[in-house]
Amino acid sequence: MRVLFFGSAAIGFQTLENLLASSRDELVGVLTQPDRPAGRKLNPVPCPVKTFAEERGVPVFSPEKVGSAESLEVLRKLRADLFVVVAYGQYIPQSVLALPPCGAINLHPSLLPKYRGSSPIQWALANGDSMTGVTILYVSEKMDSGDILCQREVPIGPEDNALTMDPVLAQTGADLLMEAVEQIRSGTVAARPQDDAAAVEVRKLTKEDGRLDWTLPARMLNNRIRGFISWPGCFCEAGSGRLKVFRARVESGAGRPGELLDVSGEGPLVATGEDALRLLEVQPEGKRAMDGAAYLRGHPLQPGDRLTG
Repeated sequence: MRVLFFGSAAIGFQTLENLLASSRDELVGVLTQPDRPAGRKLNPVPCPVKTFAEERGVPVFSPEKVGSAESLEVLRKLRADLFVVVAYGQYIPQSVLALPPCGAINLHPSLLPKYRGSSPIQWALANGDSMTGVTILYVSEKMDSGDILCQREVPIGPEDNALTMDPVLAQTGADLLMEAVEQIRSGTVAARPQDDAAAVEVRKLTKEDGRLDWTLPARMLNNRIRGFISWPGCFCEAGSGRLKVFRARVESGAGRPGELLDVSGEGPLVATGEDALRLLEVQPEGKRAMDGAAYLRGHPLQPGDRLTG
């Protein structure tokens, strides 16, 4: 089949590699987001997938709006049999979805209908789930609600975070997607509708989601640190500056939320709404990341001092 890939984020790299390595399909191009201003000088920067594809000699198209007349003309000329969508970042209208005779399929990193929407990996971790997975589904007009072709579970370990889960889900999803492509090619697809009553919608993360509210239970705060490590990152206020927290551990302890219970050992022990949180890896404002013990050596803290959200 002639396949056109839609994607912008790094989670799509392995899927692209699989499509390029396929001896039975032809990757006719990649659709990505346009270059966006970034950095202090706001110079246009390509998205990760654009750079990745161009390095491999794949034609790349970056329409501002995928449903525009100009974009539709390009898509028709490519004559793709199948669209493959992985973290594209634009709403795809029905005028586009109707073009390929074999439809459009999407890799979504959750076990749909749970965690429809943005940041499903982060929210699975933040909610303390022990299992997640990947879903291959048909793209529909309503986000992440199309019929499911296949799914695969992936366990979440107690020490996993968004950085460790991203590559695992990307690889698992890329391999499962190629199985779905084979089903489509052979006419053996047995797609099933989603149970809308069981759907869990998740929203896009904001910077404020990273603020540590010490009135919450320590386990919930630790899960958020694991889930939000790549974006937006978790933080609190320590003295006159912001303290980022990358890794922590739940321990027993009680006190006023935000109160320092212990300032020795592996890092500060902070009282929460339930139990306490040992800060094992942190980054003070304007400095490098360091372990909690190194932070204590450079900052004269006392039991009873308080960190604020």
